[in-house]
Amino acid sequence: MASLLELKNVSKIYGDLHALDDVSLTVEKGEWVAIMGPSGSGKSTMMNIIGCMDKPSLGQVLLDGKDISKESQTSLTTIRRDKIGLIFQQFHLINYLNAVENVMVAQYYHSVPDEKEALAALERVGLKDRAKHLPSQLSGGEQQRVCIARALINNPEIILADEPTGNLDEANENIVLDIFRQLHKEGTSLVVVTHDPEVGEVAQRTIRLEHGKIISDEKNENFVE
Repeated sequence: MASLLELKNVSKIYGDLHALDDVSLTVEKGEWVAIMGPSGSGKSTMMNIIGCMDKPSLGQVLLDGKDISKESQTSLTTIRRDKIGLIFQQFHLINYLNAVENVMVAQYYHSVPDEKEALAALERVGLKDRAKHLPSQLSGGEQQRVCIARALINNPEIILADEPTGNLDEANENIVLDIFRQLHKEGTSLVVVTHDPEVGEVAQRTIRLEHGKIISDEKNENFVE
């Protein structure tokens, strides 16, 4: 596999606090990685840097071979739009738009909205029949699946998910994880930030953070391709 994402000696420093402290890691194309750790371990800081929402204080971040660590905010916005699909714990859906329109919003910022493509994205997550429903008419699990469809619509090189099952019950958590399994089979690269051991254990590889440092980086021996 070829390298998709590489962090080289990355630190994020706020005064005396090292939110990330000399972190190095590589994510290969098509790999499914879980990033785990307690609150304050640096998970969210790492996600913000990988997701082009922040820049490191020190070190390099390479995405598909391009060093993004010194790019301007305008350039980072373009890279995030073109290459990264973001899924959040809070769904960030627009209340007055229905499901298919919420998916099309991502197309609007990328290229041209296409309802047929947006419906196909909803179908991938099992929600084509709910396309005309407003967020208030959808369950939490359904809203999260709309978010996944929105993240997929522009064919990103990497899906970055921050606590994607944090607001879901067990049944909906399993639905989301099944979608991730299917995306992995299709060759999608996944980086999932989570504190949930069950979510971490189904990934191909688990990276654990504490106090801004990587304390373990292990392949999941029970992972099923």
